[in-house]
Amino acid sequence: MWFLTGTDTGVGKTYAACLIVRALRRAGLKAAGFKPICCGDRDDAIALQAAGDPAIPINDINPVWLRTPAAPYTACVVENRTLDLDLIRDRYRALRAQCDSVVVEGIGGWLVPLTAECSIADLAAEFSLPVAVVVANRLGAINHTLLTVENIRARGLTCAGLILNNLPDSTDDVASHTNRSVLEELTRLPILFEIQARQREIELTLA
Repeated sequence: MWFLTGTDTGVGKTYAACLIVRALRRAGLKAAGFKPICCGDRDDAIALQAAGDPAIPINDINPVWLRTPAAPYTACVVENRTLDLDLIRDRYRALRAQCDSVVVEGIGGWLVPLTAECSIADLAAEFSLPVAVVVANRLGAINHTLLTVENIRARGLTCAGLILNNLPDSTDDVASHTNRSVLEELTRLPILFEIQARQREIELTLA
């Protein structure tokens, strides 16, 4: 399916991932969300588990849980831990083997460091999934989106499109009304879907 990244932290990646997983399940597919790393609480992984098959253990959905609410690299330094990338790879392969579709949710933005040598972007490249960018529809979205899409393309990865998220506290301003059309024009990417505040379901066109 897709590797979901965001233009920043808190832009609604988990919300979007859960909508996608539920839509895939309504279409008759065995679908699951995969959150390789959680930092701080584990709410994102719990939400993904609820959206997918509850029988899949939380540790398969989220193999690495760091308690420090910071970037994974920072959290590992604080906790004196080494990030287990092999565990993440193993759990991902296992989930792919038992599901028709797996939606991978990154952590924070596109270049968040996992280790001193590896970022979330490098992990996305390993998984070889098309990347979908979740964009909070607010002032600043254009710059953040263009920077993210440019780096995805520079790495030779496929950017499948954008997911525009109208957060519940979004400001009703010129930017929020024009971001969609401007982003479509400047990125030459489709808006895969647009999330309205507190939207419960989406329709997906499955290839």
